[in-house]
Amino acid sequence: MTEPFEKLVVRLSIALAIGFIVGVERGWRDREDPAGSRTAGIRTYSLTSLLGGGLAVAEEELSSPLLLGIGFLTFAVVFAWFKSREAQHDRDFSVTSVVAALLVFVLGALCVIGDPRVAAMAGVATAALLASREFLHQALTRLSWFELRAALLLLAMTVIVLPLLPNRTIDPFASLNPREIWMFTIMSAVISYAGYVAVRISDPARGILVTGLAGALVSSTAVTVAFARRAASGESARTLAGGAALACMVSILRVLTIIAIIAHPIIPHLAPAALSGASVFGGSAWLLLRRAKTSNEVLPAALGNPFELAPLLIFAVMFAAIILLSGWLVARIGTQGVFLTSAITGLVDVDVAAMSAARLRSSIGIDAAAGAILIALAVNAFARAAYAMAAGPLSYSARLTAATVAAVVAAIAANMVRDQFA
Repeated sequence: MTEPFEKLVVRLSIALAIGFIVGVERGWRDREDPAGSRTAGIRTYSLTSLLGGGLAVAEEELSSPLLLGIGFLTFAVVFAWFKSREAQHDRDFSVTSVVAALLVFVLGALCVIGDPRVAAMAGVATAALLASREFLHQALTRLSWFELRAALLLLAMTVIVLPLLPNRTIDPFASLNPREIWMFTIMSAVISYAGYVAVRISDPARGILVTGLAGALVSSTAVTVAFARRAASGESARTLAGGAALACMVSILRVLTIIAIIAHPIIPHLAPAALSGASVFGGSAWLLLRRAKTSNEVLPAALGNPFELAPLLIFAVMFAAIILLSGWLVARIGTQGVFLTSAITGLVDVDVAAMSAARLRSSIGIDAAAGAILIALAVNAFARAAYAMAAGPLSYSARLTAATVAAVVAAIAANMVRDQFA
């Protein structure tokens, strides 16, 4: 034997499990059909995967490189012929089951001649993809080509552009890493686009509550300004201020999520103050919205599609510029340089400030990086209040400003308590 009996049994067992999982999904979909009327079900897919694994074993034992290939081609022809007869009877033009069976065969073989863990993950992913047919079809009917093109652009950025970028610093201050900057840019775009898609594929977002929560995944500043304009046109300032406070809360949670992904050691130093501020924003929103009646207002059109190439490139350039400026300031005046750039950048984009501070944590320290992120969050919160004053009535901006001041005070207090017990 080419490997111990026990390992071979485990590999073939995984192959059998892969076919069984895919077969369960295929069989469940056709569960109401009469017995014997389907080409393949649980048993067929299970045996298909085991067949692929068995032929892979035979190929290794007989040292015959063509055996597995001939077996695959023979199986493909036979299975496709049976499925074609079934398709003619049912007037069905779907080739999904054929592709699934061929993939199950390949994964069964991979369990023996490759890494069975990879094969198992691919098998589970295959079953999940097959089971999500209705969801994916519904999403396609709701999403426009413009939005699908954006998703394809994201994939191109990830699998084509990212590997081509150098994974090293290229500036004199050892702070500008092109691959890291592009990775952070992609991550920010993914979070924004995920929130946008969640709104688009669900029922049309209605009410200030849902608008504030979902819209902030795209841009809390856009939500604040859009609500300010609606308040200026005569809509309920109290209700709209509550929605804007919700957007502020989501903005903070969004930053925490990004930092948890790219620089999780910062979270213990950042979370107490950030969560305190987010809690105050959430409590303020509850107080402002608790008397509001259910509204039929739709999602503000000002949010738009968050994933266009030009704004994304601007984000990447801005991020690189802030990283470079921060590195230069740290070299000249020390940690205070990061605080300064975070405050300035927070006026425009809190994500850029947070990511750049997280990127420099190794040179300035985790505490300083957390402090820079908190400064960016505070400045960004006050900037939203200022935008609200400029675009909306006092009855709207005053409520949002009060919530902002309370949130910042709570964050400062929580940070002081953390410092005492650190």
